[in-house]
Amino acid sequence: MATENQAVTANDYIVHHLTHLKVGSGFWALHVDTFFYAVLTGVIGCYLLYKAAGKPTSGVPGRFQAAVEMLMEMVDSQAKSTVHGDRTFIAPLALTIFVWIVLMNTMDLLPLDLLPKIGEMFGLHYMRVVPTADLNATFGMALAVFALIFYYSFKVKGFGGFTHELFTAPFGAHPLLWPANFLLNLVELVAKPVSLGMRLFGNMYAGELVFMLIALLGGIVGGFTLMSAFGFFGHVVAGTAWAIFHILVIVLQAFIFMMLTLVYLGQAHEGH
Repeated sequence: MATENQAVTANDYIVHHLTHLKVGSGFWALHVDTFFYAVLTGVIGCYLLYKAAGKPTSGVPGRFQAAVEMLMEMVDSQAKSTVHGDRTFIAPLALTIFVWIVLMNTMDLLPLDLLPKIGEMFGLHYMRVVPTADLNATFGMALAVFALIFYYSFKVKGFGGFTHELFTAPFGAHPLLWPANFLLNLVELVAKPVSLGMRLFGNMYAGELVFMLIALLGGIVGGFTLMSAFGFFGHVVAGTAWAIFHILVIVLQAFIFMMLTLVYLGQAHEGH
């Protein structure tokens, strides 16, 4: 990939690609690109699952239906082994989370400048297309799971049971141990959304940066020379290798987020 403006430095290139299309400022800023691509991939995911559920066959399933059935069986088996309670909502939630995050992560495999260049044709000078490389998106999903943890904790244990567990586990019910129990449980609760949001964001943000650095290898500055030819060759080889490896990262991070969600909701169904 060649940079069109020779005055643009590597730092300018990376900073430009790490800048969001947003409205507002500070705490109230809305990252329009993150919101748009998150909604878009969510709609695509819902359509794919709807299409698979709407045309089941009693005979030998096609490849698409077979893939979706295998995915559903995998998620359902993980939910059964993790959540010992009503899974009517939790199992479909886990499936939705996995498919949605895979699709959002997959946006990282698109050519780095493709969608931003298209956006520039419509006057959009900044655009980031990987929602999971935005901490706002990953923490938003993590906080939604965090809210469900409290919901199921209150639903299964009751307010009194949850509060009692918060102050008496794991060291015991003696009043002198209440502060230590509460602090330990508070750290455990806070760690759950942090582990969910930061892990996904960190891996996808790092992957996005690697793609940018690889793209800079292909920049031809000062005319086509032997060094620029070598850089372009390295750009193609390194980009292909990283994209193949990144497929594993894309699926693995979605699976980890889904499994942690199941584990945390499973813990909400159980006592210490």
